[in-house]
Order: sequence, then C-alpha cells, then structure tokens
Amino acid sequence: MDIRNKRIVVTGGAGFLGRHVVARLRQHGCTQVMIPRSQEYDLTREADILRLLHKERPHLILHLAAKVGGIGANRKFPGTFLYQNLIMGAQLIEAARRLGVDKFVMVGTICSYPKFTPVPFKETDLWNGYPEETNAPYGLAKKLLLAQLQAYRQEFGFNGVNVLLVNLYGPGDNFDLETSHVIPALIRKCLEARERGEKAITVWGTGRPTREFLYVEDAAEALVRAAEVLDTSEPVNIGSGQEIAIADLAHLIARKTGFTGEIRFDPSMPDGQPRRCLDVTRAQQWLGFKAKTSLEEGLEKTIAWYQAARRAAKAA
Repeated sequence: MDIRNKRIVVTGGAGFLGRHVVARLRQHGCTQVMIPRSQEYDLTREADILRLLHKERPHLILHLAAKVGGIGANRKFPGTFLYQNLIMGAQLIEAARRLGVDKFVMVGTICSYPKFTPVPFKETDLWNGYPEETNAPYGLAKKLLLAQLQAYRQEFGFNGVNVLLVNLYGPGDNFDLETSHVIPALIRKCLEARERGEKAITVWGTGRPTREFLYVEDAAEALVRAAEVLDTSEPVNIGSGQEIAIADLAHLIARKTGFTGEIRFDPSMPDGQPRRCLDVTRAQQWLGFKAKTSLEEGLEKTIAWYQAARRAAKAA
C-alpha cells in the first residue's frame, strides 16, 4: 500500500508512541493524518467510533490507543485494563470492516505471551499457555483482538494486521511513578535520589527477571513499515532481540544518571514474567525491519529529554 495519499486515522496519536508514529508518517509524505482526541471521541462508545469513521472516511487505521501501565497499574486496575482495551478494539475493528476501511494495523503486546514461553519468544508459541498473572487481563484483551482480525480476514477478507510490541521507552514517555513502566520509573528515581542526596533507591522484585526494550522511534518506523507492506494477520514480533536483567538495567540507568548510591531490591513485590526476549525473524523477513538504536544510546536520549522537560517545567 502506498500510504502517502491515504486518509489515515491514528488512534492514540497524541500519546507516547502515537506522537512518534504521526511524526514518522508525516516525514514519509503522509498529509492526511487525523488524530482523534478522547475529549471528542470516546473509543469505548460505539456511537463515537461511528461518528469518527463517518466523518474521516479513512483508508487506513493504526490502532494505538490503549489503557496501559506497569505492574502496579495492572494489579490495581485489571478489570479496567481488560474492558477498555477489548471494547475499544473490538468495536473499532467491526466498524472499520462495515465501513470498508482498506487496512487496519493493530498494535498488540508481548504481555499476550504465556508466562513460561521458551526464549526467544516465537509467534508460534503465542497460544501455548496463560499469560503472566499480573498483566494477563490486558494481554488477553489484546490477544482476542488479534484473533478477531484473523477471523475477519478469513470470513470477510478484511485486511487487518497485527504487530506485537515489546516494552517501549524514549522521549515523551510516562514518568508518573504510579503508572509508568520500569525505565522511566528508574530514571526518575535515580535523578531525584541524586538531587536529594539520598543514599539508596528501592526497585520492585528480585532484579533477576529479564526484559527486552525498544526505542520508541524504532517502533514508529516498524509500524509505518507494517502499514505499507504487511499483508497477513499472523502476528509479528517487534523488538530489539536483546534482553537485559532488571538488576543490570537498574545499575546501567544509575550510571547514566550519575546516581552512585545503593540499589535495593524488594522481593516482596512481584517480578512479573521471568524472562522476555523476542525472536524478531519475522519482522526482519516480512517488514525489512531491524532496530537501530542501542539500549545505551536510547537511555542517554531519554534521560536528556526528561532532564530538559523537568527544567522547562520548573521554569514555567
């Protein structure tokens, strides 16, 4: 699909990932990009979805809007995370099918994988078990939307594609300690502890689990590639293919932020999934995509952005 002359709706286009995707689309020559705002369109309401699609008549939808958060938020709001993600996606896919949208790009999550998936995670293992308990409701909602697109392709010929994103980070991330993911939380904790002269920070869990991270600008590139060339509803892992233990990540961020105190791990808090690392062969073969930004480079850019944002907030 040549997307440059298409009318494109990016749900969640004002969010962390969405802002980078919209910027990449515009760099790519797309001039008709519409970003529905939640104040005007509540995507959990079918009437609002229909109003949006009737008004914009998109050729392409990139569905990025989601209710997301770290382990703490997932434990506190499991029903909200399941319902809002499921209802938004299911109604949007159905409305897009009925109104003849040419292509639908669904952003899924590796939280859909079984808790004890062999590493590296292969897409063929997606249905071989139940997700890790702390984020299972969110992961299952996204997993059912993947099944919906596969079923709609089979029955209706609807062109919906699925990409499964690993943990993202980068400029514009959520640094709220109540709802953030691990990288922005650690960056904020280390910087604030350094400024206050504190001698230690506490990190949830044992530090032993591993995670994989993808710089947000690389993720945006992968999504634009999926919009252009992906033509199957089989899921495609999008990640860096590199894993790091949480303890090693914490020490790396401490070094990058200049925090020299002790890092204490709290084993009374949940670790989440034991290991996460993706097999990214499909992304390379089907999308021609390979992550460009190393973790160290991405962390430096993210820390610099957050420090600049804090200075600007203080000066305002």
